[in-house]
Amino acid sequence: MTHPAARTEPTGPAGPGGSTGPTGPTGPTEPILSADRLAKYFPGVRALDGATLRLRPGSVHALLGENGAGKSTLIKVVTGLYQPDGGRLALDGTPIDFHSPHDAVRAGISVVHQERNVIPEFSVAENITLRRIPSRRGLVDRDRMRAQARRCLDLLDLDLDLDARVGSLSTAQVQLVEIAKALSTDSKVLLLDEPTSALTLRETDRLLDIVRRLRDQGTAVLLVSHKLEEVFAVCDTVTVLRDGVSVLEGEPIAAYSRDDIVGVMVGRAHTAREFAPRAVDPHGPPMLELDALSTASGHRDVSLDVRRGEIVGLYGLVGAGRTELAKALMGLDRVVGGTIRVRGEDVRIRNVGQALNRHRIGYVPENRKEEGLFLDQPLTMNIAVTVWSRIRRALGYIPAHRERELAAEYTERLGIRVSGPSQLVGQLSGGNQQKVSLAKWLAAQTEILIIDEPTVGIDVRTKAAFHQLIWHLAADGLAILLITSDLPEMVTLADRVLVMRDYRIAGEVPNTHDYASVSQAVIRLIHGTGTEDLPTAPEPSNPEPTGGFEPSNKLL
Repeated sequence: MTHPAARTEPTGPAGPGGSTGPTGPTGPTEPILSADRLAKYFPGVRALDGATLRLRPGSVHALLGENGAGKSTLIKVVTGLYQPDGGRLALDGTPIDFHSPHDAVRAGISVVHQERNVIPEFSVAENITLRRIPSRRGLVDRDRMRAQARRCLDLLDLDLDLDARVGSLSTAQVQLVEIAKALSTDSKVLLLDEPTSALTLRETDRLLDIVRRLRDQGTAVLLVSHKLEEVFAVCDTVTVLRDGVSVLEGEPIAAYSRDDIVGVMVGRAHTAREFAPRAVDPHGPPMLELDALSTASGHRDVSLDVRRGEIVGLYGLVGAGRTELAKALMGLDRVVGGTIRVRGEDVRIRNVGQALNRHRIGYVPENRKEEGLFLDQPLTMNIAVTVWSRIRRALGYIPAHRERELAAEYTERLGIRVSGPSQLVGQLSGGNQQKVSLAKWLAAQTEILIIDEPTVGIDVRTKAAFHQLIWHLAADGLAILLITSDLPEMVTLADRVLVMRDYRIAGEVPNTHDYASVSQAVIRLIHGTGTEDLPTAPEPSNPEPTGGFEPSNKLL
C-alpha cells in the first residue's frame, strides 16, 4: 500500500473519506480534548506551527513523528507546562487556558512525560500519591497513602516496596512508578509520552493491557511511542507531526500500514535496509570471558564469552540483573567470586579507569543523561573526556585543539547533528546525545563495548541508523555485549541471545533472525518453561581468523 499524500493543513474531526473516528451509540463521539492550530516558538525554532489534535473518550490516539517533530512540546502545551503562542485549546468544547500543570491535573488531565519526574529521596508511595496526598486533621494519612499507592501498583501487577526510596530503583522501575502516579488521579484524559521506553516485553504487554482497560472505561488516551508495533497493537486513531505541523490528523490507524506511517513521518518512502553477512569465527579466542562470576548484587555462576566482531545479546525482564552485570564489568560493583578474562588473561577491574585504560572496555549506559553525559558541557569535552589522560600536557593542561579534532572526527563518523563543537550536549536531540555517549568510548579506541538500551526514546529512522552503526562497529572488529529490552532490536542485531533470569544465565538462543521462533524461545527461557525446540544456529559463512575486590562508584 502506498501511503496517502500527507497533508500540510490540518482538517476537522472528519478526515478524508468522511472518517469520523470512534463513535458512540447515537453517533460520532465528540472530542473531550481539542487542540487547534497550536503554535509554540523558541529562539530560532518553531517547535509547533499549526499542530492539531483531538482526543475522544474511549479511544487510544497515537501521536507520532520523528525526534524534534514537536510531540513532547505539544504535550507540554496541552498540560500547561508551556504557554502557546497561538491556536486554541478546549476541554469538552469549552476553551481552556492552563497556567500550570496543576491546572491540567485539576481538570482531569494526567501525563507521563518522557523525562523522569519523580523525587528520588521520596518513597514509592509518596511519589505515586504526590498529586493528591491524603490527609487527616492536617497531617499526612500514611495508611490511606499506602492503600492508594498499592491500588495503583496492583493495576500494573507490580510488586514494589512502598517504602523503598525511588532513587534506589532501576530505570524501568522508576518508569512504572511514574505510570502508577498518573493512574492515581483517575483522570479522564491520560497522556503517555514514551511510557515503555525502559520496559521489557512483559511489562510492555502489561501496560498495553491497562491502556485497553482504561479505554474501555471511557478514558481518552494519547500514546506517543517510537515502537510502531505497540501503536498498531493498541491505538484506534493516529496523528503525525512533522516539523511542528500535523501532516496527518485523527485518521483511523487501520487504514495504514507500518511503511505508510513511516513514510508520512519522514516525508518520503522509507525502506528498511538489510544487513550484509558479517563473518564471526565461532572458534576464535574470546575477547571477554566470564567464568562462574558472582557479584555483591547477587549474580551467581554467570558464564559467557564475546568474540571479536561478535554481538552477544543480554535479554531479560526488569530485575534480571543485566545492567548490574555490566556495571560489575566496569568496576562499579564488587565481584565476589569467579573470573573475568580479557583477551585470555585473568583481570581484576576496580574502577572505570582501569576498565578503559588497561583493558579497552567501554560502556554506553542505559541512563545517558545522568550517567553517560555532561549535559551542561560542550560536545568537545564530552567526546574527549575518555582520552584526557593521553592528551594531557604538563600541569594537567588539556589542549583545546586536540578536543576539537576528536569532536570533528567523531561528529562526522557518527553523523552527529550539532551546530558547532561548542554546543552544549543538553541541547541536542535524544538520538544525537546517544551518539555522543557512544563517541567518547570510540575515541578511546575501545575493543570491547557494552551498550545498554541503545535506542531508548529514539525515532524510527534514527533507530535504523543506530542499528547500522552498531553493526558496522562489530564488522570493524569490536566485541559488543548488547543489552536491550526491545526484542525486535535484539533479533535484528545479536548473533546469539543470552537470557538472564534472577541474576543468572537461564540459557542461550542462537539467533536465526526469524522473530517468531527466536522470541518464543526467549520467552520460554524467561519463564523457565524449557529449552526444547530452540532455533538452530546458522552455519558461519567464511569466518575470518581473528577473589573479590572493591569498585569505584564513578562512571566517566
